[in-house]
Amino acid sequence: MRHTLPLAPQFYVTAPQPCPYLARRMERKLFTALQGDSAETLNDALSKQGFRRSQNVLYRPACADCSACLSARIRVADFQPNRSQRKAMARNADLRRQSSAPWATEEQYALFRRYLDSRHANGGMADMDIFEFAAMIEETPIRSRVVEYSTDPAPGDRRRTLIAVSLTDILDDGLSMVYSFYEPDRARSSLGSYIILDHIEIAREARLPYVYLGYWVPGSPKMGYKSNFDALEIYKNGRWQDIGDPDSHNGETHPLSVAPIAEQVARITLPDTQPIRG
Repeated sequence: MRHTLPLAPQFYVTAPQPCPYLARRMERKLFTALQGDSAETLNDALSKQGFRRSQNVLYRPACADCSACLSARIRVADFQPNRSQRKAMARNADLRRQSSAPWATEEQYALFRRYLDSRHANGGMADMDIFEFAAMIEETPIRSRVVEYSTDPAPGDRRRTLIAVSLTDILDDGLSMVYSFYEPDRARSSLGSYIILDHIEIAREARLPYVYLGYWVPGSPKMGYKSNFDALEIYKNGRWQDIGDPDSHNGETHPLSVAPIAEQVARITLPDTQPIRG
């Protein structure tokens, strides 16, 4: 009988490209492939260290002289909605939630296109076609769900109207909201906040302690809304900590603010590897 150890994941660095969050900055990412029998375990471990999933890749910002992007998560047990968030829940009380396996549909893509054209027409996903959209939704080596929000059918109609969608990963300690989009014509309904609020309830019902929101970037108007949520933690200086006063964090650059790539990789804690019997 032969015993072998699984290969440790290999980490790579992307070439610098314009930052989508802060003007006149360049972004760079540290990433590794997410594949094989250990994909779920690796995703769980690295998500706790500020990594995010995109299809079959895990990545984390590793910019040369900027450390503004901070992974954010909500402590479900401690969360209390504020007044505006309670209003958002009331405004969207007509929506019905349905969760399914990660499978892309034409209806989802049509909503996705309306959302991008209205809110992110110049973003990096603006040219995404239906095949790339399907890959984003369906190419997942871990437990993922598509959470859809729809209105009830109108009188005389059998079909519900799709209003919002979230691609959500199920981690061992929470839910990770990979990507969400919604009907731009209902902008006043605060749908983006509502989807997060509903995921907090889903996590509470499942007894999962966290909802991971992706990156919060101080100084970025696109990401400012995340700091409005109670019980928010950020991953900073190698540990999770309460965000405290959002204004106390800044996105200023400094040549010594980021450790060399080799040092960053050395600090990553990988999941325990067990011998494979074969």
